[in-house]
Amino acid sequence: MVYDYNILCFDEIDSTNTYSLKNLANLSDRQVIVAAKQTSGRGRLARKWISDVEGNVYMSIVLKPSPTLDNNLPLANITQYMSVVLCRILESYGVNPEIKWPNDVLVNGKKISGILSEISTQGNALKGFVLGIGINLNLAQEDVNQIDQPATALNLEINQPVHKDMFIKQLLDEFFMDYDLFLNGGFISIKAEYQQRSLFLGRKVVINKPQKKDNGIATRINDDGSLLIVKNNLEESTITIGDLVCL
Repeated sequence: MVYDYNILCFDEIDSTNTYSLKNLANLSDRQVIVAAKQTSGRGRLARKWISDVEGNVYMSIVLKPSPTLDNNLPLANITQYMSVVLCRILESYGVNPEIKWPNDVLVNGKKISGILSEISTQGNALKGFVLGIGINLNLAQEDVNQIDQPATALNLEINQPVHKDMFIKQLLDEFFMDYDLFLNGGFISIKAEYQQRSLFLGRKVVINKPQKKDNGIATRINDDGSLLIVKNNLEESTITIGDLVCL
C-alpha cells in the first residue's frame, strides 16, 4: 500500500526540526525531512542529541491536520503515538522495546530513541506541527559510550547493520497507516498498546520538572496520556509534563 507522504533529504543540516519550523509556510502536510547528519540536533528539555554519525535516523514530519487549533485534535499525544509505532517496528527486528513516559523508547533499559514535538501557531491558526525523531540504528560501542545516559543502538542489539532507508520506510508507512484513526480516536486508541510497553508502571519514580520534583509510585496512564502517581503521603498527582526517572 502507498501512503501519502513526501521525503526531502539533506546530507547535512543544523536540525530537521529547526529547518521544518523555519520553512513551515512552504512545506506541505506530511512532508518528511531527513538528514544524514545534524550539526545541532536537540531533544526534549533542550538536551543535545548526538547526530553527527551517519547511518542513523534524524527525521522530522511536518503535520498540518487542521488550519485552526482544534481542541479535539490529540496534538499533545502524537509523540506517544510515534513511540508506539516505533516499538512495533523495533519488535519486527526481534528486540523488546519499552516506553518511558512520555515518549522515550528503550531497549534493555537503554535509550534507543528520542522524540521531540514543536508547534507553530498564530492566534487561533495552526501553522504546523513538527514531529522530530532520532533513532540510533548504527553506532559503534565507542559512540554509545560518549552519550551522557545509558544508550544503545539497534545494530548493537541484533549484531548486524541496519538498512536506514528501509527502516525509515517501515516507520513512516506504519505511522501513516493508522494516523487518521489516531487523530479521530485520540490517545485512547493506543492506550492499551502504550501501557503494555510501559516499563515504569508500578515502580517508584521521580518526575523532574522545570521548577520542582515529584516523587511517588507510577500508578496508571490516564485516558489523555497523562501519568498518575501516588506520593508517599498517599496523595494522587497527575503529571502532564516532566522527565521521568525510575528508581
